[in-house]
Amino acid sequence: MNAALEFKGVVKRYGRIRALDGLDLSVPAGSIFGLVGSNGAGKTTAMAASVGLLHLSAGEVSLFGEGSFSADLHAGRVSLLPQDARFPPHARVMDLLRYYGRLQGLTRDRLDASITSLLEWVHLTDRRMAPVRTLSHGMTRRLSIVQAFLGTPELVLLDEPLNGLDPREAARIRELILQRHGRQTILISSHNLSDIEALCDQVAFIEKGRLVRQDAMDAIIHRRHRMSYVLTQPAAPDLVGEAIPDVAWETSPDGLTLTANFDASLEPEAVNAMVLRILLDKGVGILEVRRGSDLETEYLSMHPAQPLPPPIPE
Repeated sequence: MNAALEFKGVVKRYGRIRALDGLDLSVPAGSIFGLVGSNGAGKTTAMAASVGLLHLSAGEVSLFGEGSFSADLHAGRVSLLPQDARFPPHARVMDLLRYYGRLQGLTRDRLDASITSLLEWVHLTDRRMAPVRTLSHGMTRRLSIVQAFLGTPELVLLDEPLNGLDPREAARIRELILQRHGRQTILISSHNLSDIEALCDQVAFIEKGRLVRQDAMDAIIHRRHRMSYVLTQPAAPDLVGEAIPDVAWETSPDGLTLTANFDASLEPEAVNAMVLRILLDKGVGILEVRRGSDLETEYLSMHPAQPLPPPIPE
């Protein structure tokens, strides 16, 4: 599997603090890759290191198997959307995008075609001649997304790309990203785990500058190996266990949720058909069927929340 981006034992120190502490990570080419971690885990530092904005204390970052970022090798092939992107307030949208496109080495015709298409995608066509200072926060964020995708770079790094967008615009940007799957490699860092789950086919958890876990999204959330059933009345696992012996069953403390865990020899669709038939034949009502887990549940299972402090006295 070819890697668009690799970290090999990367260390970044700020005095005594290690923002990255021996990070090993491989981002497959053509994937939409999610980077998940708590505040201070090293996500933003890793993105900055990817494009040569930081001097590493140790280790190596490699782009496309060609070594660390080089303007000669990688101009126009890599782009970055920082978490807190800022633009010159008096610059006009079109002039600013043409400037960034020229830095990427794009020809005028290709650049203008790319700008026109992307501004339409993010609903900013009517603001193309507007000064940046007249844009709302959400509009400015959409402008930064246009900048990141100009010219279709091979590798796009997006730090909290949907932050500050209204639901309609966020859905449109998600659609734009999904359409690039396989055509570009897109690395997304976000605290919104539902966005990561909806967009990414690969995901990595990092904490304290180290990789904790990396896998395909389907494997992380058990999409092919788990089905859960929310019931109208308590039901014991042996109600269905005898009929489907190759499934390991769990039940919630109140008995209202049954969870089936199984291996790759069984198809989720086949397990679901058998379970539904048995439960309905036994007169057990089914309120909800869930396939797999979810990314938030899996992340929190590895990083339990701290207990709440006592209530503040009135």
